Amino acid sequence: MNVILAIKQYISKMIEDSGPGMKVLLMDKDTTSIVSMVYAQSEILQKEVFLFERIDSAGRETMKHLKCICFIRPTKENVDLLAQELRISKYGQYYIYFSNVISKQDVKSLAEADDQEVVREVQEFFGDYIAVNPHLFTLNIIGCYRGIDWPPSVLKRTSLGLSSVLLSLKKCPMIRYQNSSEMAQKLADSIQQSINKEAGLFDFRQPDVAPILLILDRSDDAVTPMLNQWTYQAMVHELLEINNNRVNLSQVPGISKDLQEVVLSAEHDEFYANNMYMNFGEICNNIKELMDEFQTKSKSRAKVESIADMKAFIENYPQFKKMSGTVSKHVTVVGELSRLVGKTSLLEVSETEQELVCKGDHSASLQKIKTLLHDNKVQQIDKLRLVMLYALRYETHSNNDLSGLIDTLRKQGVSDKYRACVNTILDFGGKRSRGSDLFGSTDPVAFTKRFLKGLKGVENVYTQHQPLLQSVLDQLIKGKLREAAYPYLGKNLLRDRPQDIIVFMIGGTTFEEAYCVHQMNKSTPGVRIVLGGTAVHNFKSFLEEIQLYAQTPRSNRSDGMRR
Repeated sequence: MNVILAIKQYISKMIEDSGPGMKVLLMDKDTTSIVSMVYAQSEILQKEVFLFERIDSAGRETMKHLKCICFIRPTKENVDLLAQELRISKYGQYYIYFSNVISKQDVKSLAEADDQEVVREVQEFFGDYIAVNPHLFTLNIIGCYRGIDWPPSVLKRTSLGLSSVLLSLKKCPMIRYQNSSEMAQKLADSIQQSINKEAGLFDFRQPDVAPILLILDRSDDAVTPMLNQWTYQAMVHELLEINNNRVNLSQVPGISKDLQEVVLSAEHDEFYANNMYMNFGEICNNIKELMDEFQTKSKSRAKVESIADMKAFIENYPQFKKMSGTVSKHVTVVGELSRLVGKTSLLEVSETEQELVCKGDHSASLQKIKTLLHDNKVQQIDKLRLVMLYALRYETHSNNDLSGLIDTLRKQGVSDKYRACVNTILDFGGKRSRGSDLFGSTDPVAFTKRFLKGLKGVENVYTQHQPLLQSVLDQLIKGKLREAAYPYLGKNLLRDRPQDIIVFMIGGTTFEEAYCVHQMNKSTPGVRIVLGGTAVHNFKSFLEEIQLYAQTPRSNRSDGMRR
C-alpha cells in the first residue's frame, strides 16, 4: 500500500494512453496539487508534456497541434468549464480523466458539448487526495467541525476523498469507527453507502484477511497536534510550515532569491528521504557530512586540466549541480531551524511540554510553566500551547490554577482570540469529549509504561510522548481493540489479525503520527498501515481548526452528552 505510487501510476497511464506527440496537461486547482506532490515538472517534461495549464485560467492560446490530457475533479464548476472548453476547443484532441466518480448526466452534457468530436477518451482515475509520504495522505481541509457534526459539503468531500483512496489502493474494507464520535459513525456510514452504490468499482479480489478502514476523531487526542516536534519533516512543518511539499523561507534573514521557496520531497531529494525521520541532533551531523562530501567533490571538480577532465566534468555536471542545490537548500533549512530553536527557548518549552503530558507532577509542571510565561524569549504561541496542554492534563486536578495562567497570558499581551482557545480545547478534547483514557489516569499499566519510558535517559527527554494512535493500532494488530469502543459497521467481524489497515483521522493528523505509522510498518512484518486525515496539522493549523469549531453556537456542541 503506497499512496504516492498509486497516484503516480494513474498519471503515467493518462500520459501513455494518449500516445506519442506533444501534449498539454490541463488541471484544476486541486489536481495541480495532487500531480505536483508526486511528479517533478522535469519528469513530466520527459513524457512529452510541454505545457501545464489551469482549466479556470482565462486567455489560454489555441494550439491545435497539441493533445490535451485533462485531469480534473468532477465538480459542477469543472464540468461546466470543460463543456465550455469543448464547444470552442483549443487543442486537437482531448483525453479526459476525472479524479473521482462522475454522474452519467454530466458525461451526457459533455458529449453534447463536443460538437467538434475532439474527445478521444473519458475515464475515472481515483486520485482525489494529496499523497504526502508513501504511507500518508491528506485532503487539505481545515474546518471540518460544526460542533459535534459535519458541515454537509465537508462530509461529502471527505467521503469522496477517502473512497478514492480505497479505490486507488484496490481495497474493499471492513469498517471500524470510534464509537464516542458521531462524526466518525457518519463518515463510516457514508463510505459504506459509496461501497454499496459503486459495488462494481469495489469488486476487487478479496484477500484471505479483509482490509480494515479505521475512522478516528481528533478530539480523542488533542494533545499530539499541540506538541513541538524534533524529527526533520515534523520540525520543518512546526516551525516553517510545509504546504504541499513547499517551504516558504522568504522571512529568513539574508536569504538569497533562489532559496526563498524550497521543495522538500522524498521522491526527488535523496538526503530528505534518508533524513526526514531523523531527530534534530542527527540531522545536524548528517548536514555536516553532506557539506564535507560536497566540498571534497567540488575541489576535485576544480582540477580540469585536460580534455578528459573536461569531458568527465561535463558528464557529471548535472549531478554536481543537483548536489550543490541539495546542500544549499538543507543547510539553509537546518540553519533556520537552529536559529529559531535558540532564539525562542524551544528546548526548555519542549522539555516542559513532555513532562507535562507524560508525568504526573502537577506542582513542578505548574512552576515551570509560570517561569516560561514570564520569559521574553518564549513566543506567545508557545506560551498559549503550554497553558492549553496544562488545561487538558490537569482539567480535574484539585489545585488546578488555569484561571491564574490565563490571567498571566493576558498580562503577557496574548490576544483575547488566542486566550479563548484554552476553554475551547477543553470543550473540544476535554474529559467529557473523549472516549479514551488519554493520560493513563485510570489505567495503572499505561501510566507505568509512560513513566518508565520517561526514565530511559536524557536523549529521550524531548520525545517521551507517544500518540494515542500508537496504542490503538497496537491493540488492533494484536486483535485486542475493544469492540465497544471501536465497533464494526454492520455485522461483519474480523477474527484474524489484520494485514492492511487504512486509518483516517477526522480533524487532521500529524507528522508525529505519520512517524509512528512508519515505525510500525518497519517493525511489524506482514502488516501494512496507511494513515490519512482531513489535514496534516502543525500547532498553528490546529488552532485554526479549533477556532472554527468554536464558532458554532454552544447549544450545537457538547452539552454534557458525549459526541
